[in-house]
Amino acid sequence: MSISVGDKIPDVKLVKATADGPQPVQSADYFAGRRIALFSVPGAFTPTCSARHLPGFVEKADELAAKGIDEIACTAVNDAFVLGAWNKAGGSDAITMLADGNGDFAAALGLEMDGTAFGMGKRGQRFSLVVNDGVVEQVNVEAPGDFNVSSAEHMLGQL
Repeated sequence: MSISVGDKIPDVKLVKATADGPQPVQSADYFAGRRIALFSVPGAFTPTCSARHLPGFVEKADELAAKGIDEIACTAVNDAFVLGAWNKAGGSDAITMLADGNGDFAAALGLEMDGTAFGMGKRGQRFSLVVNDGVVEQVNVEAPGDFNVSSAEHMLGQL
């Protein structure tokens, strides 16, 4: 069963990509006391993720902040080094990269996907959430292959 509006975010270990290197963080601590826009991509440097998903959140960061978002975070089943390099290549300091290297967070949310047919293994689905003090306010999960409801533009319309 996947995460729903009103659910508490599951508490698992993530790894934050920082300028000083990977920093472990518990999801319950990270999402506590703030309103966070979280988006998930199947993989850093993949076509839709790099051309549309990440750039949309970079472009709309100020508008999301104006609507009460304290931080924007991106997660993927990649390691913190890959996410850090991806953020340097096409992201922004306005986006926090949270590595879910083993897919534990995606699984705990009930939003994992099987990309083994494409040589990608188990990954997180493409989705976005608004999380307020650890409680989910919005859930937007894409149909396989789609990119619509998890976009920054769609999220802005919900706030």
